[in-house]
Amino acid sequence: MRKGAASLDVQNVRQTFGATLAVDDVTLRVEPGEIVCLLGHSGCGKTSLLRMVAGLERPDSGRVLIDGREVVGPDRFTSPEQRGVGMMFQDYALFPHLTIFENVTFGLSKLPANKARIVAEAQLARVGLLRYAKDYPHMLSGGEQQRVALARAMAPHPGVLLMDEPFSNLDQRMRERIREETTALLRENGATAVVVTHDPEEAMQIADRIALMRAGKIVQMGTAEELYERPQSLFAARFFCDFNEIDANAHDGCIATPLGEFEAPSEVADGPVTVCVRPHGISLEPVDASAPPPPLTGVLKSRRYLGEDDLQHVVVQGLDAPLRVRGAARFRPEVGESVSLRIDARQVLVFSRKSV
Repeated sequence: MRKGAASLDVQNVRQTFGATLAVDDVTLRVEPGEIVCLLGHSGCGKTSLLRMVAGLERPDSGRVLIDGREVVGPDRFTSPEQRGVGMMFQDYALFPHLTIFENVTFGLSKLPANKARIVAEAQLARVGLLRYAKDYPHMLSGGEQQRVALARAMAPHPGVLLMDEPFSNLDQRMRERIREETTALLRENGATAVVVTHDPEEAMQIADRIALMRAGKIVQMGTAEELYERPQSLFAARFFCDFNEIDANAHDGCIATPLGEFEAPSEVADGPVTVCVRPHGISLEPVDASAPPPPLTGVLKSRRYLGEDDLQHVVVQGLDAPLRVRGAARFRPEVGESVSLRIDARQVLVFSRKSV
């Protein structure tokens, strides 16, 4: 952990815009040196929460503490520049009339000029852009501008670094590379960081913990493994996987479906349930005409080659929609061919329909 990395405590923060409740009684703690992602769909409140921590917006109620120091409370509102927080915006917000070096030194006005120069050059070197110090933002690629914005945000060594969709303006290939570089840099610096994203894969790659938000609330928080393997609601499960979903009923701990019987988890009561089967939890095998009929069969409707994976759609009697099957294909049937299906029970989740 870098010296100066701060803790962040958000306590019962609430914010409204007219009749719209943007952030609804959110409580969150980020440990020093921890990277937390606020994840959710557009309009769920994640950016509003970030901006309140930064001091760019004022909550209706609640408290914000940075390293134990209250910066927002019933009788306190500390200005953004006095919070020890760095902010990296979605559009990078670089000053077009300043050089790259001048952009990075902009937040170092309290330092003597020679010290500011040393710090700025060190940050630019760290992101591999020192040779562009005299250039202007328009002369750089999108990925390079993103790294300048990161260097500028980190130069003052903020206690907490806030990043709002920092990779969304990059194309897919560039986004993956810059995301890896940025995460490595945050780890190297031991920075406390809160990152807003709508991309679950991005959150899983970056974060120590993920706060999944919905309608202004944090609905589940934990590691990537916890949210993926043990989602607490159908909403959380859907966010991380495009499931095959089957409506059924639980009775005496069992659930009968066209794919066979499944065991109902102990926390799921008898009644209407949604059975969720991960596409990669289904495998296809050829039907051996000389052997007894397999317990579960279907007919291949379509197959798409996706490089490392195949995406196959299989019609199964009793299901309203074809099953999506995804994974490295050991066997590639022809369209219209009968196939045997095997379901990995570990890749099946069950939720009461009330948990949506």
